[in-house]
Formats: sequence, structure tokens, C-alpha cells
Amino acid sequence: MTMHTGVGVAAVLAVCCAVAGAEPSAGSIVFSSDRSGSWRIWTISADGSGMKPLSKDAADDEHDVDPAFSPDGRSVLFTSTRGGATAVWRMRRDGTHPERIAEGDQAEWAPDGTKIVFRRNGRIVTRVLATGKETRLTPEAWDQCSGPAWSPDGKTIAFARRAGGANAIFTVPAGGGAPAKVYDEKGACEPHWAPDGARILYETETHLCTIRPDGTKNRLLTYFGGVQRYGRHSPDGSQVVFCQAPSPRGPWELYVIGARSGTPRRLTEGGSDMYPDWK
Repeated sequence: MTMHTGVGVAAVLAVCCAVAGAEPSAGSIVFSSDRSGSWRIWTISADGSGMKPLSKDAADDEHDVDPAFSPDGRSVLFTSTRGGATAVWRMRRDGTHPERIAEGDQAEWAPDGTKIVFRRNGRIVTRVLATGKETRLTPEAWDQCSGPAWSPDGKTIAFARRAGGANAIFTVPAGGGAPAKVYDEKGACEPHWAPDGARILYETETHLCTIRPDGTKNRLLTYFGGVQRYGRHSPDGSQVVFCQAPSPRGPWELYVIGARSGTPRRLTEGGSDMYPDWK
């Protein structure tokens, strides 16, 4: 669980957004924010209206981050430090009925909603929600893995690994098997699949890029000043929501851009807003 703080907004983005913006899409976006003090899960309509807090009942020194909508949109996974330990939790879409699932963080749903994939002790693990059965997917010696994401067809999981001081993106069969390297330059991490499974959206040290799962067609998506991170596609795949800050220290605001490029549209300002997901 990584959090960043700081001040200001990249001037180039502010100018661009004043001229034109990406066309609004339907749906809702969940995200983490410290705008109320501690980190909590918030929600906002994709058109920028109706922002409100979602997670409740955590103590002031407990934090909720990394939200992810279930495939049917009725539940939200998130990482929380409630009870003094970092764990994967689940709540209903309206923020009610929070329940702890397992030790770990950075959880994502399987496309059918019956399993989750998450990180525990630097390894990537899947869990069957009905039975609690868990399977470690990454080699035991790989103890710096992060950001798992299930492919839309349910067959593959993308993740990042840090080794030798550098990051790389890998894929691994969801049922187990040998990891395959996708890309290992420019600090590549935080992979997330496009809804059609044809591309993986990922971040470098400063920008967002897309790449095919076989490592081809690597292209830059964001290219303006500041730092862009934590990109996620809209449900129809036409747009991407992401976090923007003037430096890695933040503060972070949410923006939307076309999935092929375009002018970004700002969704939030005030506090730091991170880890979006769109349904």
C-alpha cells in the first residue's frame, strides 16, 4: 500500500483541461482519498458529479485504499488496516456490511466473481471466495511481486515484479504455470487489462502506456508534465481514469482521457485521490 502527498497541480494539465476535455462516460468510479483526513474509499459519477464517501466505521488511525468493483458491480474489494493489520476486505457498493476476507492487499476479482487475486508477503495468490482455498501463483523465491490483475477471459493474470532494482511486468496462467515476461524497462508496473483483453495498461516512472500481452505494440498514452499513475479503463474500454500529480509526492487528482490519447478531463481536486476503478 503506497501513499503519496504533496502540493499543486501540473500547470500543463490545467491549461489543457480548460480548453477541452474527454467526453464523459457513464458509470461510477471508486477511489481512495485522504480528503476527510484518514484514507477512505469514495465514489464519484464518471461525469464528475455526486462525490461522496463510501467506506465507514474505520478508526481515525485506520486506512482504506485500493478499491475494486466486483464484476456485477454490487460489491467492492479494498485493502484496509482495520484491526491493526493489512488485509483484503469486501463491502457492498453502498459501503455497508464490510467484512475481512484474508491477510494481504491489492486484491482484484476474477471475471466470474468467484475468486480473487491479491498480494501476500510479496507473492501473488488466488483465493476461492466460497471455500477459502488459496493457490500461490508466483515462485516462492519471488518475494517482491505486486499489482495482480485478472484478464477478462479469466485465463491469465498480469502482475509486476521487482528484482535487481528494476521492475518488470509478467503474465502467468490463472491456474498455475511459468510466468512470462511482457516488458522490463522504465520501471513498468501496475498492469491492468483493457476490457477486450487486447492490451495491458501500465505505468512507468512518470507516464501511462499500453502494450499487448505478447510484449508488442508498446505505446505511450500520457505524455504531459507531472506524473500519471494507476490507470483503469472505462467499462466500454473507450477511456481511462488515472491519477495525476506534479511530482511523485502528490497531491493526486483524478483525470479521464481517451484510451487512445486525447485531452484529459479533471474529475477531482482537493486532498489526494488515488487508486480509481470504474464500473
